[in-house]
Amino acid sequence: MIDRIVAIAAASPEAEVCGLLFGSADRIDAVEPCTNVASDPARRFEIDPAALLAAHRRARDGAMMPVGCYHSHPGGVAAPSPRDAADAAPDGGIWLIVAGGKVTAWRAMMDGPVHGRFAALSIDPLSG
Repeated sequence: MIDRIVAIAAASPEAEVCGLLFGSADRIDAVEPCTNVASDPARRFEIDPAALLAAHRRARDGAMMPVGCYHSHPGGVAAPSPRDAADAAPDGGIWLIVAGGKVTAWRAMMDGPVHGRFAALSIDPLSG
């Protein structure tokens, strides 16, 4: 999965890519690329709301639950930005951030040590 996310990001060096993560609070079992509908996709991401609603509907019917998202930082670093912190709900969701061929994992939380919103996670259990 990590290799797939890196490849998706590499194919779009001029705009942030994004998608949903599925699994549980401590494991990612699947990823789903989504359209970035942000007004300025070169500088931020917004997952297509229709894709997010469809994922939650599928979960109600027994499919895997969305547990977070991934996005890229073209030309940036694989770490949350202040913009990411402003946009993230402190709901415990997992965020994967890819830049420069590297992927890092984060949990969105209240009063996190990074920008007041994120805590680092180990990437090992997410590389399945």
